[in-house]
Amino acid sequence: MEPFDDEVKVTSQEQRILELMAAGKTCAQMSEDMGLTLQTIKWYRMRLRAKFHAATSSELIHKAGAHGLL
Repeated sequence: MEPFDDEVKVTSQEQRILELMAAGKTCAQMSEDMGLTLQTIKWYRMRLRAKFHAATSSELIHKAGAHGLL
């Protein structure tokens, strides 16, 4: 696992995506819950993985938790 920046900032939308991911929601469920397109949800997930240097969603959730975001 790559080290990550202690100063990772997330937007309120990204925070909500992280919370829904941690709750086990699928992209389709997140799209419906948030009123965003499926493509937008997938874009947010991609951006979050890049911000946290995470290869997988599981790694992303782990690193977000380590940052105290979950």
